[in-house]
Amino acid sequence: MNLKGPAQTGNPIWKVIGASSVGTLIEWYDFYIFGSLAPIIAAQFFPKSDPTAALLATLATFAAGFIVRPFGALVFGRLGDLVGRKYTFLLTLILMGGSTFAIGLVPGYEKIGFAAPIIILLLRLIQGLALGGEYGGAATYVAEHAPKDKRGYYTSWIQTTATLGLLLSLGIILGTRTSLDRNEALSIQKFEDWGWRIPFLLSIVLVGVSVYIRLRMKESPLFTEIKAAGKISTNPLKESFMHKANLKMVLLALFGMVMGQGVVWYTGQFYAQTFMENVCRLDFGQTRTILIWAIMLATPLFILFGWWSDKIGRKWIMLAGMLLAVATYRPIYQTMLEISETKGQTTDPSLSRVERSIMPSDNADFSLVHVTTHSYFQNGITEKEIRRDTLFNDNRATGTGIGKTSRELPDSKYWLMVLMVFIQILYVTMVYGPIAAFLVELFPTRIRYTSMSLPYHIGNGVFGGLTPFIALLLTTIHTTDPLVGLWYPIGVAVVCLIIGTLYVSNRIDPNVND
Repeated sequence: MNLKGPAQTGNPIWKVIGASSVGTLIEWYDFYIFGSLAPIIAAQFFPKSDPTAALLATLATFAAGFIVRPFGALVFGRLGDLVGRKYTFLLTLILMGGSTFAIGLVPGYEKIGFAAPIIILLLRLIQGLALGGEYGGAATYVAEHAPKDKRGYYTSWIQTTATLGLLLSLGIILGTRTSLDRNEALSIQKFEDWGWRIPFLLSIVLVGVSVYIRLRMKESPLFTEIKAAGKISTNPLKESFMHKANLKMVLLALFGMVMGQGVVWYTGQFYAQTFMENVCRLDFGQTRTILIWAIMLATPLFILFGWWSDKIGRKWIMLAGMLLAVATYRPIYQTMLEISETKGQTTDPSLSRVERSIMPSDNADFSLVHVTTHSYFQNGITEKEIRRDTLFNDNRATGTGIGKTSRELPDSKYWLMVLMVFIQILYVTMVYGPIAAFLVELFPTRIRYTSMSLPYHIGNGVFGGLTPFIALLLTTIHTTDPLVGLWYPIGVAVVCLIIGTLYVSNRIDPNVND
């Protein structure tokens, strides 16, 4: 597997991959830090009189970024098929990085009132729109430079960026939080007050480097060829979704592959984290480092499965990942419960009549806040009197917060937990590593950007992005089964397995749509 293989134009392939991967990694980093800092954003930009409502509003703002991703795919996909790949995904990078940097500058609710959450929502919508256009552009750009028999391998480097973006966001947040003061309590307080802005502001430096790299790149050779021949689509949206044959491929891509890929992706890298923290009651720091280790160990497998898909086809590798997930998710999560010795207990025993209390998490974008109207803490604190401290796993205020029940695992169990998360991310690499090449080869060059972007962002952003939220919602409805939330990703993956097995071709001739 030689990364110095020839490209089809003056752009060396390693520069193409580097320019595309760095920019995409930064965009994912920008996207994730908002979710990772949701509780702090809730306290900064929404009224503090009702912390529950503030966090719910923040979660809704975060979810808005997922909802608009398909619209971004349409807008920027069309632009990419009309104007070109290079300048379109250069624009998405600038929009994403600029909006992230701006979030770090917005004054809090105490200074500008309701203008603060409105501005944050608008910036969040820009983030989602930009991300909707970024992935399709980057994947298409790399695929159209790569030798046709190595598309799986070369595009798999792009596939690592979403996971590495998550890793980078976790690392910078943890690093910033621990470096503000030697005293841990003061460091946390400074981070909550103003230090949280640093990860947002740092993004502008990363974006500047990536913009510089991308400006030096040339246009995709396949797009240049059809442009010179006068074969550019005049209406990519109409060709993509009004022509029966192409619409069929869009629907097959969504329901036969991307939908299942999305739920496996978000279960392994997001639901696993909220499950460890909210159900297993693991320590904040351990939860993050477990995920970091699992990501670091599994990331090279994206490239392995992308390369392998060039040899045996994309379909069966991705479907095998879904099948393994369906068969083993419940045993894996049962093992995680046993490792943490929670034995399926889903609520803190110190709470009375609380079906699901505040789920404190620095990644609370996917943590469901659900307190029944009649619930109360045993010491008499009502729902409306829950203090901000409780949201941050800190029981200084009442001595009875969720943070009281968090635990640290000994080394042997810690590494066993890393293994459980690693296995889930292994499935992620199987379904995600080959998917870019699979989508690129489904559609003709003239409408490729538009056609591949929409099913990807519906399947990954909507079906996948809702996985942790729906899974946690199910646990609040069926409180006796802490694993009930897994039925959502399992069910979606089963549907995708059936459709993909019956109707999706194992390999599209890479020459057909070029």
